[in-house]
Amino acid sequence: MTFWKIRDREMPIGERTLIMGILNVTPDSFNDGGKFVTVDAALAHAEQMIAEGADIIDVGGESTRPGGEPISFAEEINRVVPVIEALVRRTDTPISVDTTKSEVARAALDAGAAIVNDISALRFDFYVADAVARAGAGLVLMHSRGTPATIHRLPPVADIMHEVTHSLRASINMAERRGVKRESIVIDPGIGFGKSQPQNLELIAKLDQVIAAFPDYPLLIGTSRKSFIGRILAGDDGTPAPAEARLYGSLATITVAILHGAHIVRVHDVKATADTRKIAESIHLSRQLTVDCGTHQN
Repeated sequence: MTFWKIRDREMPIGERTLIMGILNVTPDSFNDGGKFVTVDAALAHAEQMIAEGADIIDVGGESTRPGGEPISFAEEINRVVPVIEALVRRTDTPISVDTTKSEVARAALDAGAAIVNDISALRFDFYVADAVARAGAGLVLMHSRGTPATIHRLPPVADIMHEVTHSLRASINMAERRGVKRESIVIDPGIGFGKSQPQNLELIAKLDQVIAAFPDYPLLIGTSRKSFIGRILAGDDGTPAPAEARLYGSLATITVAILHGAHIVRVHDVKATADTRKIAESIHLSRQLTVDCGTHQN
C-alpha cells in the first residue's frame, strides 16, 4: 500500500478505492446545478455524502458542462471559499477544490482545502502548481484538450491512449518542476473532455494500461452521469437519457474502473457507489486469491 500526500496528512492508496463526492456550488452544472448554491444547502449535502462513505469532498464553483458560461476568479472564489471554510470547521474529511485558476486555488487552500483538482492539468494556468507546492497540498492532473470554449466540440485525435499518456507526462513534469512533490500528484484520464464516444469507452476498457504507464501515480476517474452514458442509454427515438437517469450506467462504469485498478472514483451518488465498491472489490479480491492459489499449486 502506498499513500497520497495531501495537506497535513496522507491518504492510503491501494487499501480500497477512495470515493470523491462531487459538491457543485454552481447554478448551471449539468446534473445538480442550483441545488447547493447556499452554504447551508452545500453543507447539508456534503455531510450526507460523508455519512454515506465519501473519503473526499470536491467543491466546484464553475461548471465545465458543454455551453457553460465562464466566470471570473473573483466570482468563483465567492462561491467556493465560504463553503470550504464551513466544511473545514465541521469535518475532518479532506476538501478538494475543482478549479483551473491559481487565484481560486490559493484562496481555497488558504480557506483550508487540502487538494486542488485541475481539469486542465496546468494547461490553463501553471501557477496552480505554485499554490499547491507552497501549501504542500495534493494535486489532481486531469487530461483534457482545447480551451473552456472548445473543449467539448473538438475533433477526436487519432490515438487517444498516446494522447492521454503523452499529455499527462508533460503536466506531471511541469508540476514537479514547480515544486509539487511526486507523492502529492494523482492523474485522471479525463473521460468526456475532448474525447469521442468510442474513445471514452476505450479509456475505461484500457484503464489498467493507463495505470501501468504511470506506476508512481494513483489514478482517479470520473464517469458519473456523463453524457456518453446518456448516449448509450438512449431511448428508442435516439434521445439520450437525461442526467438523472444515468445512475445505473454510472455504476457499471465504476465497477469496471475498480476491477481495472482505479484508486479514486469521483461521483455524484456516494451511497450507491459505496455499495458498488463493496461488490467490485470482493470480486477483485476473489480473483486475486484464485490467481495466487494457482501460482502456489504450480
